[in-house]
Amino acid sequence: MKAKADDELVFLPLGGSNEIGMNFNLYGYGPPHARKWIVVDLGITFGDQTTPGVEIILPDPTFLEAHKKDILGIVLTHAHEDHIGAVARLWPRLGGPLYATPFTAFLLREKLRENPAAADAVITEVPLGGKVTLGPFEIDLITLTHSIPEPNGLAIRTPLGTILHTGDWKIDPDPVLGSVTDEDAIRKLGDEGILAMVCDSTNVFVDGTAGSEADVRDALGDLIKGLHHKVAVACFASNVARMDSVIRAAEAAGRRVCLVGRSMHRMSAAAKSVGMMADLKPFIADNEARDFPEDRILYLCTGSQGEARAALFRIADGSHPFVKLGQGDACIFSSRVIPGNEVPIRALQNRLADRGVRLYTERDHPGIHVSGHPCRDELAQMYAWARPEIAVPTHGERRHLLEHAAFAKDLQVPQTVSPRNGDMVRLAPGRAEIIDEVQAGRIYVDGGMLTPENGDALRERRHAAFNGMLAVSVALDPRGKIVSGPQVRALGLPAEEDYPMEDMMDDLADEAERALDRLKGGERDDDEAIEKAISRAVKKASQRVWGRRPVVETTVLRI
Repeated sequence: MKAKADDELVFLPLGGSNEIGMNFNLYGYGPPHARKWIVVDLGITFGDQTTPGVEIILPDPTFLEAHKKDILGIVLTHAHEDHIGAVARLWPRLGGPLYATPFTAFLLREKLRENPAAADAVITEVPLGGKVTLGPFEIDLITLTHSIPEPNGLAIRTPLGTILHTGDWKIDPDPVLGSVTDEDAIRKLGDEGILAMVCDSTNVFVDGTAGSEADVRDALGDLIKGLHHKVAVACFASNVARMDSVIRAAEAAGRRVCLVGRSMHRMSAAAKSVGMMADLKPFIADNEARDFPEDRILYLCTGSQGEARAALFRIADGSHPFVKLGQGDACIFSSRVIPGNEVPIRALQNRLADRGVRLYTERDHPGIHVSGHPCRDELAQMYAWARPEIAVPTHGERRHLLEHAAFAKDLQVPQTVSPRNGDMVRLAPGRAEIIDEVQAGRIYVDGGMLTPENGDALRERRHAAFNGMLAVSVALDPRGKIVSGPQVRALGLPAEEDYPMEDMMDDLADEAERALDRLKGGERDDDEAIEKAISRAVKKASQRVWGRRPVVETTVLRI
């Protein structure tokens, strides 16, 4: 296929650029009025203290939804939540065939089953090292190493040039599970000529290399062998190689393994579906593990990030029905602290320590965890193999992307461009540049419903969380005279000994009554006018009392 005069090749991130997580990347080919699109990954990110009540956040697909008839396919590089977690919720709005390797496909099918609206989604399994042709895009899967089975880079060939989309990766000479990075395939691509490399930026500030999973296996084996009471290990369930290392270390120390947490069971089932973990002993159910001697059991747990509903939190809280840890027991955190999770992790570890549990983390035992993302030496090696004309950093916050671009320039890459979510980058023809900006944003999963990023519900919740809330009620007769109230109740507001809450509420009720008395004629027949007047007066009085304006909800009853 030859390029036509008005064809363009564009890259458009709608998630994952200027943030770590929520990866959603588009490649478009053709004339501007008739582009065909492929999607690479469709992931989620997680809520934090700024999004109370919101645990899951999706990328906004509005732009692509308007072009859904031009979607040729959705190609998934690997099975981490920030790469596949949004598929089940957003596929009904986008459609298109799904492409994934067997391990990723296994987990994706489970997710799709949870959403009846996605029941018609078709997943095509692509073997490791396989090929997919979608219109003008010829895609080769390149085997890489990462912290989950079957991570793939994509060699995307088009009539205007080849793109190497790395996905998440590192260079691990001994990855424990799976194959090593396919250096020969990347070198061959570099020899053929790579127009652009769209590359992971997570660890661009970290010198050296990420380290090998084989070294973690040795470190965990030495550590677990020296422990004599109950042992719990917390790690990311998606890191199947880490799970495998922990299980083998436990078996070498004469311990049986109990998986604690649904994600552990789900990931082990996915691993076994592709032939991994086949030679390990059967796992012990949690209701049976309590009958094992303390030095003959190891609990492999979810919840390394302090998640309130995860297994380890319930163990630390003492609310798990079967698993108990106490004086003399050990808990190993074989994971890193994801930025933003410092507070819940610290709280979790303090709860465990209060129970007499000895903690082991990567801070005091650095060998028990390695990153799944490339550090600077690995980035330099990848650029030496690939030799792209254009470096396009992704999978990072703004500071990561700009540092990655500067590093690529130091490595003599001729062009760099660091797009934000929504920036459309023309890769060819001509020099790489941002040519357009499209809608990009976030959708919150709030109470099981999809809501806009700046919706009223969350804005009001944030306001109430910071300022508190007052509820005012008043009953009026048909002539607008007060029959009962005003009555004021407070939620989330402080009082003091010299000015108790009861007196505060009486004073605010007086303010509400005075606001009602100031209304004239027909205004007293208008419930909405009454509610606004009372709310305004109570807010103003609250500013004097607390120095803040709480949410005020006024209810008018007619008798």
